[in-house]
Amino acid sequence: MARLAFVVHPGRRDAKRLADEAGEWLTARGHHFAVDPATVEGADLVVSIGGDGTMLRSALRAAPEGIPVLGVNMGRLGYLTEVEPTGLVHSMERFLDGDYSIEERMTLEVRLERDGTAPESTIAMNEAVVEKTLPGHTIRIAVSIGHRPVLTYEADGLIVATPTGSTAYNFSVRGPILSPHLRALVVTPISPHMLFDRALVLHPGESLRLEVVGDHDASLLLDGRTVAPMGSGSAIVCSEGAFPARFVTFATRDVYGVLRSRFGLTDR
Repeated sequence: MARLAFVVHPGRRDAKRLADEAGEWLTARGHHFAVDPATVEGADLVVSIGGDGTMLRSALRAAPEGIPVLGVNMGRLGYLTEVEPTGLVHSMERFLDGDYSIEERMTLEVRLERDGTAPESTIAMNEAVVEKTLPGHTIRIAVSIGHRPVLTYEADGLIVATPTGSTAYNFSVRGPILSPHLRALVVTPISPHMLFDRALVLHPGESLRLEVVGDHDASLLLDGRTVAPMGSGSAIVCSEGAFPARFVTFATRDVYGVLRSRFGLTDR
C-alpha cells in the first residue's frame, strides 16, 4: 500500500481534474492519495502537476523528507518535468512496481542577515537574486568568497544559481549552462554597469556572501518570489542545501536533448 501526494497548479482546473482521476486509479488498487495536503510527510511519492514553477514548489516541500518527486508537464516549458499528462497512470504503475530511477539535484540554502533581526535561513531550488527596487538606478553588491572580499558589482542585480537554475533566470542573462549533475554555485550579474561582467562558478563548499552597499535598496527573490527587502548592510550567505531534491526518472535523462527541444535549438 502506497501513499501519494499530488501538488497541483492552483490556477489550472485540468491539473486538479487529472489529480482526481489519478487518485481514483490509486484508490481502486488499494493505495492512498491526497491533493495539495498541508504536509507531504509520510508520502512515498509527490506528484507535481503543472509547470516548472509547480515542480519547484513540490521539490522544496519534498526534499527535507527525502521524498521523490514525479513531474507531470502541464506548462509551457516543462524543463524539469518527466512525463506528459497522458503518461501519468503508466508512470505511477512503473513507480509502484519499482521500475524507476532517482536523479538528485542540488538545492541552495540562503541565510538572510539584516541589522536588528536574527538571521533567517530558507531553501531555493533554482536561484537567489538580489535585485534593484528602483527603476533607473543600479545597486552595489559586495561579494566575498571564503570570508575574503573579491569585488563589488554595480548592476541591476546579482543571481546565485544552482546547476538546475542555470537554465532559468541565469540563462536569460547569458550566464553559463551547467550540467545538473554538478554541485556548484553560479554567480551572474544582471546588466552590470562595469567592465568586469563575467559570471563566476564556485565550489558549493566555498562561503559566498553578498552584501548590499551604497544608497540604493534591493530585494531578495528566491525562485522568482520576492522574499524580503534588503537595505544597505543587509546580506545573504549562500551554500549548498542540506537536502537534495530527488526526481523520479524512467530512463537516463537526456538533459541536452531536453535543452534543444524546450528552447528550440537547431543545427546550423
